Amino acid sequence: KVDAVWAGWGHASENPRLPEMLSKLGIIFMGPGVQAMRALGDKISATLIAQSVGVSVLPWSGDGLIVDYKKEEVPDLLYQKATVHTAEEALACAEKIGFPVMVKASEGGGGKGIRKVTTKQNMTLAFEQVTAEVPGSPVFVVKLAPPSRHLEVQLIADSYGQVVALYGRDCSVQRRHQKIIEEGPVVAAPAHVREEMMKAAVSLAKEVGYVGAGTVEYLFTVNYQSNSTASPRAPTNEKENESGNYYFLELNPRLQVEHPVTEMIAGVNLPALQLQIAMGLPLHLIPEIRRLYGADESATTPIDFEDLSKLVEPLGHVIAARITAENPEAGFRPTSG
Repeated sequence: KVDAVWAGWGHASENPRLPEMLSKLGIIFMGPGVQAMRALGDKISATLIAQSVGVSVLPWSGDGLIVDYKKEEVPDLLYQKATVHTAEEALACAEKIGFPVMVKASEGGGGKGIRKVTTKQNMTLAFEQVTAEVPGSPVFVVKLAPPSRHLEVQLIADSYGQVVALYGRDCSVQRRHQKIIEEGPVVAAPAHVREEMMKAAVSLAKEVGYVGAGTVEYLFTVNYQSNSTASPRAPTNEKENESGNYYFLELNPRLQVEHPVTEMIAGVNLPALQLQIAMGLPLHLIPEIRRLYGADESATTPIDFEDLSKLVEPLGHVIAARITAENPEAGFRPTSG
């Protein structure tokens, strides 16, 4: 007899059909519910919800659209307004928000269904490539960010409305839209920005009643300076960083491959936390979580998880590197090596 299913990461872990089918069989899915996964796993829906709860987003095809998720989830009419259905619509949107832009498939990921467009002459080809790589996926257009860092916040949420942000990770070093180097905690953004990002991630999760592990990804723009003879330089001091802004990118409604980075700096076991949450334990009764907030691990008193001043300092700094392989004879496509 199967009591529960842990899907780990990959396609099955973020496919809402899996928890939906398991629910009909009376089997617990160790992750978010169907509605939360469907809403946040879809880039268009997630961005609509994010901007509706006050999280900063880049100019995009859904600018200004507000949804009351708790009242009506994401109405199809609003969803369609945020979607571009043809290359002509994509071009009109790009001209409105200004080139360069990114054309993205709402159900894309891992480098698929995403194209940079710098001129209107390239829009038709880019739109066709995106729709071909992720067949059937809705498509949207978003302003290309200036030189940025890819920062993310690890979340863990229980079934009682409690959500904890477990520091952050910097996954800026990428190849073909695939992460190569991941590190934590984040040092590229100043402390007050990191705190804002964590609070925004928690608000987004609470808005949809999220349960389990998830990651909110942001783009953090910094004062890079470059010229024709030098590569972009990183900020050199804290004051320079303070002028940076962060923008919501997406939420991954699952555990990510780079989760050990967070585990090492926070001293937690994320798959174990997923199991404990699926068993019905509230976060404030889990010793690892209590320790993070400097609370007595054996006590049962409630914890104000929104008071980030109580969050203890990370245990150190971790850098993780992915070993990747590509086949140069096949256009440098990923290969098993």
